[in-house]
Amino acid sequence: MTKKRRQPKSPMQKYTRKDFEREFPTDDACLEWLKNYLYPDGIFCETCGRVTKHHKVVSRRSYSCDYCGHHVHPTADTIYHKSSTPMRLWFLAVYLMASTRCGISAKQLERELGVTYKTAWRMFKQIRSMLSEDGGEPLAGKVEVDETYVGGKAKNMHASKRTEKIQGRGAVGKVPVVGAVQRGGRVVAKTAEEVCADTLLPFIKEHVMPESTIFTDELSSCGGVEGSGYADKRVHHSAKVYVIGDAHTNTMEGFWSLVKRGIGGVYHNVGAKYLQSYFDEYSFRYNHRNDVMPMFRSFLSQVEKKSCD
Repeated sequence: MTKKRRQPKSPMQKYTRKDFEREFPTDDACLEWLKNYLYPDGIFCETCGRVTKHHKVVSRRSYSCDYCGHHVHPTADTIYHKSSTPMRLWFLAVYLMASTRCGISAKQLERELGVTYKTAWRMFKQIRSMLSEDGGEPLAGKVEVDETYVGGKAKNMHASKRTEKIQGRGAVGKVPVVGAVQRGGRVVAKTAEEVCADTLLPFIKEHVMPESTIFTDELSSCGGVEGSGYADKRVHHSAKVYVIGDAHTNTMEGFWSLVKRGIGGVYHNVGAKYLQSYFDEYSFRYNHRNDVMPMFRSFLSQVEKKSCD
C-alpha cells in the first residue's frame, strides 16, 4: 500500500529573519525600498515636468532631483511620516507582526525593538491601520454568515461594570461582531452596535454579491435574506445540528476561534475602541494566507494606506 504524499499547506514563500537582515541592513536600504515601491517608473519631478534622476539626501529622508534640486519625501502620507523612529525599526516591527499567526503584543515589540512601550504601541497601532481592506472584492458563491461576541466574562468584571448577569451566549457587556466568509476565499468581519436585521442585512448586501447562497445558523436576524435576492440555508445549533449536507458555518466558526485564541493568548484584553483594527489584522492574514509572496511583503504592500490618526 503506497502512502500519499503530504501536500504543502500553502504556496507562500518563506521569509526568515536572515532574509530580513540581508535585505534591510540599514535605514537607507529601507527608504530605498520604499522609494522603489512607490515610484516603480522613476520619480516625476514637478519642477522639471518629467521623470528625472534623483539622489538620496544625506541628512534627511528625501531624494533630490539631479537637475533642479526639488525634494521628494517617500515617507509622506505613510505611517512613517514625521516619525523620529528609525526606518529599520519600523520595517522590523512590520516583519515581527507579519511573522506570527496570532499576532504579537506591543510589550513584545517593545522588548524586540528596544524602544519605549509608548513608541511600540504607536507603531503597533499604525501598522494595523494599514490592514483594513474595506472596498475589496465582494464575496460570492457559497458564503457563511455568523456573529460572535467579544468581551470578558461577568464573573471577571469589576462590580461597578457588572450591571446584570451574563446568561446564555453571553452577549451582555460584550461587543458584537458580524462576519461573512466565502468558502475557499476571503473573510469580512465588522464590529456592530447590535446584531439585528437592521445591521445584518445591510452588511450582507454590502459585502456579498446577489444570488449567492448564504449559510447561517438559526439567527432570526437573517430572516430577510431570501427576499433580498439570496438563497438561504440554515443549521440549528440550538438543536445540536451543525451540518446538513453542505449547510454549516464551520468556516466562520473556525475564524472566530482563531481570533479569540489570539486575543486571549497574546493581547489578553482589547478595548471596544480598537477591536475593529484587531479584526482587520486577523482578516488580512486570513485573506492573504495563500499569497505566493511572504506575509511580510503583503504587509509592506499596504504602506500607502495611511492611518486616520
